[in-house]
Amino acid sequence: MTALQQTSSPLAAIQPRPQKPLVMLILGILVAGSIALAVLYGWQQGILLIVGGLFGATLYHAGFGFASSYRKLFVYGEVRGVLAQMVMLTVVTLLFAPFLVTGQFEGSLAPVAVQAVIGSLLFGVGMQLGSGCACGTLYAIGGGSSMMLLTLLTFGLGSFWASLTGAMWANLPRTSGPISLAASLGWGGVGIQLAVIGLCAVGLWWWGRRHGEVMLSVGFGQDWHWRSLLCGPWSLVSGGILLAVLNWVTLLVAGRPWGVTWGFTLWTAKIAQSLGWDPDSSFFWVQDFPRTALESSIWGDITSVMNIGIVLGASLAASLAGRMSVRQPPSRLGMVGSLLGGILMGYGASLAFGCNVGAYFSGIASTSLHGWLWIGFALIGSAVGVRLRPWFHLSN
Repeated sequence: MTALQQTSSPLAAIQPRPQKPLVMLILGILVAGSIALAVLYGWQQGILLIVGGLFGATLYHAGFGFASSYRKLFVYGEVRGVLAQMVMLTVVTLLFAPFLVTGQFEGSLAPVAVQAVIGSLLFGVGMQLGSGCACGTLYAIGGGSSMMLLTLLTFGLGSFWASLTGAMWANLPRTSGPISLAASLGWGGVGIQLAVIGLCAVGLWWWGRRHGEVMLSVGFGQDWHWRSLLCGPWSLVSGGILLAVLNWVTLLVAGRPWGVTWGFTLWTAKIAQSLGWDPDSSFFWVQDFPRTALESSIWGDITSVMNIGIVLGASLAASLAGRMSVRQPPSRLGMVGSLLGGILMGYGASLAFGCNVGAYFSGIASTSLHGWLWIGFALIGSAVGVRLRPWFHLSN
């Protein structure tokens, strides 16, 4: 996901020294913010800020990477990161399935479309040039990365730009509606998805063992001590399981799975409106949901509150680990890579009906075929992006 990703073994020997003033400050903001949101915008918003914080802490402590996992797969043949994602997808499929099969929730569904192919390819390239995906950008900012602020800026611009140009993609071929395995085939569809995930996991495991890779461990650090639980590091498997559980909690509280990109789009649109842009000039922004969101406070928006929670949670985790510090961009060309990567991710995510969270993680959790389409073409884009990284003095 980002350059922050670490495996648990090298760090486990380091005794973290929590930055106590920062820990107390961030905890205070999270608690006070949660109470204020619950009072002003409803109990769901208060809980979702905390859930977002737990997402951020999990991503940071586990070093759970999407972009970096794919980069390591292509450059070194390392499978641990992607294998941990298979564990995550297995757990979240099992948690979501009873609610999807019975029709209590729809989940994150989208049609299978040519525009999703193009968007996921763009996103794949962008997350390598930007050194992080959607949630990776947020958790890296929470950990002190100044370069990822550039990625966030252009991610928002890209997604907002896509919202203004959506009509030009609307006539490309697509299915008449979303294709959900759970809705179409019931538990049989869930079983098919679990079998596909299992085959992917077996293939990755075989590849890793054949090349002498140390496989995954389970736990919060090597000794399962309370200090490891609070200060990290956590294993990739524990991170994947926790992300799955938190996505399920999000489904129950918010009524829909975890998403990230919409928050960036909305923030940029609000800034554009304050600078004189007229939302009535856009077909997308006169629709009921975006119009209402644009006219309302971001504190009433589910995705925005959770995104802010991710940043705060990652900051708290970094402070508990004693590693919270502001880091400068590595080079000017690296900054250009971040800016370009953000644009590609933002535009691509909007075209592809979501990012690595909304389309891939939550899409597959919802047994939507578009989630599988997304990851297939995002991997192709990532392979291209890995080849382009040295052009921007970005190390693989």
